[in-house]
Amino acid sequence: MIRFGIAGFGLHAVRRLMSGFSLAQNCKVVALSRRDADKAREAAARFAIPHVFPSTEELCRCPEVDAVLVTTPNACHLQDVLTAVAAGKPVLCEKPMGMDADECRQMVEAARRAGVLLGVAQVFRFEESTARFRARVAAGDIGRPIFARAEFSYPGSGHPRKWLYNRALAGGGPIADVGVHCIDVLRYILQDEPRVVSALGRSDEQSGDVEAAASVTLEFERGTLATVLVSTRAQYRTPLEIVGEPGMIRADDALNVERPVKLELRRDGQCIAEETVSNQMAYARQVDGFAAALECDEKFAAPGEEGWRNQIILDAAYHSMTSGKSEKITSMFDDAGR
Repeated sequence: MIRFGIAGFGLHAVRRLMSGFSLAQNCKVVALSRRDADKAREAAARFAIPHVFPSTEELCRCPEVDAVLVTTPNACHLQDVLTAVAAGKPVLCEKPMGMDADECRQMVEAARRAGVLLGVAQVFRFEESTARFRARVAAGDIGRPIFARAEFSYPGSGHPRKWLYNRALAGGGPIADVGVHCIDVLRYILQDEPRVVSALGRSDEQSGDVEAAASVTLEFERGTLATVLVSTRAQYRTPLEIVGEPGMIRADDALNVERPVKLELRRDGQCIAEETVSNQMAYARQVDGFAAALECDEKFAAPGEEGWRNQIILDAAYHSMTSGKSEKITSMFDDAGR
């Protein structure tokens, strides 16, 4: 049984993480940290968490904490991960892993030097719908993937996590917040890497200094063209489709964890197969997978290197928004200057 401490216990922990831990088999939460002492004590009482700390540093010194789940604002990830690594604690860090690729490089290299596991919480890698998309594509059910579309929108006006509208804390708008999910899912399903990206974003009077909506186009190494559409203005929706030469696979709200997902395999305009799956266990599978990597030396599906790769793509997308041009995506080794 792996005992987690959650650093930065806030809205995400309340809405998503604790329900996942309640379904998990091989791990539990024994500690949390939060700067607001009253809210920290309230959360600890609500979820029966025995240890409460005002900082990540103090949480990492707790001998009953086996692993740390970092859920602080994005600008805090680097310091919190390095603090946990220095304490010899394995770390699962929320996405996006850093503010830029150099921060992610520092985290990955620090974890390697310390000999501890670093993972990134790309939770949709643990969804049943994602697994079925990946299996169908790998089996050749749609032939060679020609193009793909992933969307993620949610109504962000008045969102309680106000730091999401502050570039200095968030690193960007919905491209960084939920676009990273779409990009990671496409990489995972296609088992391919994008080499060129172009992006167009729009802000509004409510979005602060980040974008409120954006379109990102990716050209993958094996030729697939993909479009990622994100927004904090539209209603919650996460459609996903992969189109090949003889067929396609699609699902409405493919990435949601609350409702059943119906997947359709289509050829010649006809649905030739459909199945309904549930993603209810995604958050539990994520933390149980991390626990299994620690206890049983199993491979974790989202190691820190994947967070680094995703961040390189995010950086290139934001560069494209500024330059107005397509940007080449460097490799991790290029980014590290090796």
